[in-house]
Amino acid sequence: MNKAELINVLGKFCGRRDIPNLTQKSLQDVYGMKKADAFVLFGGSILEGGNVLAEAIKAQIAETYIIVGGAGHTTETLREMVGKIYDGIETKDLTEAEIFNRYIKEMYGLQADYLECNSTNCGNNITFLLELMKMNHIKCDSIILAQDASMQCRMAATLKKYVSDEVLIINYATYQVTVIQKDDDLIYQEQPLGMWDIDRYITLLMGEIPRLNDDENGYGPRGKNFISHVDIPQDVKYAFEELKRRFPESIREANPRFASK
Repeated sequence: MNKAELINVLGKFCGRRDIPNLTQKSLQDVYGMKKADAFVLFGGSILEGGNVLAEAIKAQIAETYIIVGGAGHTTETLREMVGKIYDGIETKDLTEAEIFNRYIKEMYGLQADYLECNSTNCGNNITFLLELMKMNHIKCDSIILAQDASMQCRMAATLKKYVSDEVLIINYATYQVTVIQKDDDLIYQEQPLGMWDIDRYITLLMGEIPRLNDDENGYGPRGKNFISHVDIPQDVKYAFEELKRRFPESIREANPRFASK
């Protein structure tokens, strides 16, 4: 497999979508329901996440819409991206949740029902979300999670750790991309709004597999116990090891500045 194919193996595994599109028909076909209890966008996403949230609201696929995200390691990048593409949207000192809410208001005339603006990492993204839902008596038997594709799998595994098996978790990564090799360069076949540069995307994906591992060094129950157990298929393990050999500098370490207190 060439480098692009290996990257796409990781991207497909990390960036899961459980329904083909954001329509009531898709929810009905796959899960036998037209609406989920909640649709949650996480602020770690690229700007395309705002378009996905707007699409979900317009399709009326949930009873409640929530944006989660304080100030973490992706926040400044999001601020810069919004400023570069839409200089009329002021983002200085705003949290990720506030930025996305302002974006959908400016672009679509829409807004979320609730914002959670204090979380800084995947763990407290979930615990603060659940606190918000409990405080506001929001039903959570079925939740659609929309996060950056690189972190979608880990976000779902984090939620699964904190809720009962009866809660239906539906993944809908905010984008899906295909990386192709053109001459000696890696490029996107199609590029969603605000997409990471290719090196950043590779680094994000490469950082996820060690975290998802359920061993003494990973985030699973046998390690740091931040997430529920995740089964990593052999082709994903192979792709990671091959990419690690070819991009040895691309393993993203956790930033202690944004750890839970």
